[in-house]
Amino acid sequence: MKNRTHKTAKSKTSLFANRLPIFAAFAAILLSVLSLAYIVLNFTSSATTSHSISDIQAPQDTIKESNIEVYSDKIVIKVSNASLSAYAPTGSMTPLFNEGANGVRIVPLSEDEIAIGDIVSYQKGENLIVHRVIEKGTDEQGVYFIVKGDNNSEADGKIRFEEIKYKTIAILY
Repeated sequence: MKNRTHKTAKSKTSLFANRLPIFAAFAAILLSVLSLAYIVLNFTSSATTSHSISDIQAPQDTIKESNIEVYSDKIVIKVSNASLSAYAPTGSMTPLFNEGANGVRIVPLSEDEIAIGDIVSYQKGENLIVHRVIEKGTDEQGVYFIVKGDNNSEADGKIRFEEIKYKTIAILY
């Protein structure tokens, strides 16, 4: 009876020893991921800008819950004059969205519809830039917005309402 118990204990130890390399590999991968996350967060927080990741504000709630209907085979979002948008692979708004995401956007009718935290599309030369509003203010020319890509270290500068073509109201992954 003692030999049988001894064999079972040895068998369990051997089983654990066979899986030890798998556990070690998993621990090494986990440690690498955590180290990379620490480096990214540390780099982001030390970027030369007055707006860090922790300063990012969420967009205002544009779609009311009463305008969202969920069915077993579809979701209906009731929004007037909405259109779909796609994104260029610039990385300026990662991790919020990248080129694989689809956006739902509207044309804002006034500067009152744009708030800090909102994601807007504005024309810059031939490009349509999609960035977050980080500041809204008034100067001698009227209302201005300062926008910045979430992943960029510096803001784009002042833009005016007339330059804003769209406001993103939803991101679909």
